[in-house]
Amino acid sequence: MTEILDPFSPELRDDPAPAYRSLRAGGRLHEFRPGVYLVPHYADCDAILGDPAFGHGYFSGINPFRPGVDPRTLPGSFLLMDPPDHTRMRAMAAPSFTPRAIADLRDRITATAIKLLDDAVAAGEVDFVADIAYLLPLTTICTMLGVPTADHATFGVWASAISRGLDPDALLSDDDKRARTDAVQAFGAYFADLIERRRARPGTDLLTKLATQTPLQLRELVDMAVLLLIAGHETTMNLIATGLLALARNPVQREILRTEPELSRIAVEEFLRFDTPVPFPTRVAMEDIEFADRTLPRGTGLILLIGSANRDPEAFPNPDALDVTRFAADRKTPRHLAFSHGPHFCVGAPLARLQGEVLFTELMRRVPDFDLLDDAPPYRVSVSMRGPLSLPVRMPA
Repeated sequence: MTEILDPFSPELRDDPAPAYRSLRAGGRLHEFRPGVYLVPHYADCDAILGDPAFGHGYFSGINPFRPGVDPRTLPGSFLLMDPPDHTRMRAMAAPSFTPRAIADLRDRITATAIKLLDDAVAAGEVDFVADIAYLLPLTTICTMLGVPTADHATFGVWASAISRGLDPDALLSDDDKRARTDAVQAFGAYFADLIERRRARPGTDLLTKLATQTPLQLRELVDMAVLLLIAGHETTMNLIATGLLALARNPVQREILRTEPELSRIAVEEFLRFDTPVPFPTRVAMEDIEFADRTLPRGTGLILLIGSANRDPEAFPNPDALDVTRFAADRKTPRHLAFSHGPHFCVGAPLARLQGEVLFTELMRRVPDFDLLDDAPPYRVSVSMRGPLSLPVRMPA
């Protein structure tokens, strides 16, 4: 019997590509444990993401990844919902994250990125994760929500606890789960207070808009705010960090962006494909369904190996090579799956894309000769969010 890859193995953090190739060669579905399957191919992941027959199943009591856990105690319960509740909640946030709405933030994001890069050049050597990749999206989403600047650092501590807590409970220690619960409660109390203050004295921020112009209840508003902050911060941080690492390891591709920094817009799509920040989203069969020549009973769990799907040669020629022009319009490259699609397409995708585009454009204009000081950086413990823990770089003037 062929040994099945454990997608949560620490050995995969540095370079999961060989294991993904092995899984794709081994078939369409791999039983990971009873009632839970790994899905390694692009076509199958693409089909599942777009099919409403697959959801999350938390509020139906059929999710096999956290059996018996009350989803209301988990971070981002909106994200865990299925239609029609998910559709209703999503409709409240979506208008603030359209490409047109996000375009109005370009100047603010650019100013933040320039300041962070200028500070890094002045320092000479920095941790690119802590000093740039972490701060740009945190500052952006906190500003959008109307979180006072003085509270940003505290939010980072809570966000880290919740990010770790997004992993399946079987991979978490009791301390991890307690930290997640404490962070959810702390965020809840903070946002409940801030929402009441915004209702009393409205501002121009997103939280004011949600609190005063939608029918959302206080608990729903708090859940929405927590989700937007975590999702709007953590994934973009890892996109920026893994993008820099990919460029550092591929000098020919770095030179292309140095010559044409405006290509950063499409390069971001390649960074998302090449080293996917959310590599293992899960879905649950919401009904008995025929898939990949099998009958999957209601409640069957699927671990979508999006990191593998985005390296599938049936979708992407030469998939293990970085190509910052891969997503140029004239090449007609299939969409990557880093942001999902269908009912659960990432509502914050335009914001993540804009921040990545701005950061790499300014990096290539200002500090194209950055020097990575550790080519084998440690990765975060979390498996739900993939990215390096630190990236020491030299930033020459």
